[in-house]
Amino acid sequence: MTKETENSTSGYLDMQLLRFTTAGSVDDGKSTLIGRLLYDSKSIFEDQMDAVREASERRGDEHVNLALLTDGLRAEREQGITIDVAYRYFATPKRKFIIADTPGHIQYTRNMVTGASSANLAIILIDARHGVLEQTIRHSYIASLLRIPHILICVNKMDLVEFKEERFEEIKKQFNEFSSKLDVQDVRFLPISALKGDNVVDRSENMLWYKGPTLLYLLETIHIASDRNFVDGRFPVQYVIRPQSEKYPDFRGYAGRIASGIFKKNDKVKILPSGLTSRIKSIETMSGELNEAFTPMSVTLVLEDNIDISRGDMIVLDNKEPEVNKEIDLMVCWLSEKALIPNGKYILRHTTNDALCIIKEISYKVNINNLEKNYDDLNVGLNEIARIKIKSSKPVFFDSYRRNRITGSLIIVEEGTNNTVGAGMIV
Repeated sequence: MTKETENSTSGYLDMQLLRFTTAGSVDDGKSTLIGRLLYDSKSIFEDQMDAVREASERRGDEHVNLALLTDGLRAEREQGITIDVAYRYFATPKRKFIIADTPGHIQYTRNMVTGASSANLAIILIDARHGVLEQTIRHSYIASLLRIPHILICVNKMDLVEFKEERFEEIKKQFNEFSSKLDVQDVRFLPISALKGDNVVDRSENMLWYKGPTLLYLLETIHIASDRNFVDGRFPVQYVIRPQSEKYPDFRGYAGRIASGIFKKNDKVKILPSGLTSRIKSIETMSGELNEAFTPMSVTLVLEDNIDISRGDMIVLDNKEPEVNKEIDLMVCWLSEKALIPNGKYILRHTTNDALCIIKEISYKVNINNLEKNYDDLNVGLNEIARIKIKSSKPVFFDSYRRNRITGSLIIVEEGTNNTVGAGMIV
């Protein structure tokens, strides 16, 4: 490998990664938008394009159907819809991207929650002809619930409304009327035509009234560095490293991924649940020792004192402690066809910690079509969202999901089958 190639490879690996998800009503053009984005940014191989052209001809499409680039399941191609979450990866000279193309149908709400749970940004498509629909409200609420920091409202199919600025402004007004109920930090609006390519990668010649950036420019430049929590030091211990070799006879390190915050050499830390304190002696990585490490780095912490620490414990900065409790209030999206069982026993999985738990209380369900709370019907089934209280068999160290998306989230697992049945956001 030449030095130039090494530098080029190093530059690619060091580029910032943006994870984003797409959502919207059925046939709003999510898959077509991603196909257009990949095609116009030169991120598709020639053989992939050839396969898409052949598939488009077999289907009798009038044009090359770029949606087929992301519709991976046979059922998706046959029905022309997205069913599963489709992940796609591409890069430009400025950033790397992971796209989660999520389904629009109500029966696949759980798939959207899965795809959006780790996203920095959500693209919500609205058909310019139909405006804001129930699915728009549903997906906006889920994006708000999952605390996705940035939301782009892409008004698609502007070519079918003659690229009229008035229609774009009408839809902006419709969205703003209900979005006041949501907890979103950054919402932006963009008029596009995924089919024609207007304002996706290149500026539109048909909408000269729009003075804002294109979609790709926004994706490449939107600020995400401050989206992570760099204040609260949280280090869930995944593994205890004790080589007991001649070279390292007394080495004891605690390996894991920093959930939030910044850890520095000589920092005073507290170990949960024991409450014992120590100082960081060194921060080790495969590349050598560091003076400091921050989220989301994977490192090994070596402490000055020999303390009994095991997987599931958490090392935190001494002056920034999480809440420690057995009772937890959370919003849960139910992922299983088996309904939630009140007072039922489940397994709670939170960071590296597992515990038995029971569903102690169901406070209400959320009607995600109109955002109203339902206190009467407390039967929680597949794809439904509810506020519940659980009690675990041992203390859990957590923050609110609003403050920390890692230590504020958990999953609920069914005993016996080990199936994940609920995704929870701690409130």
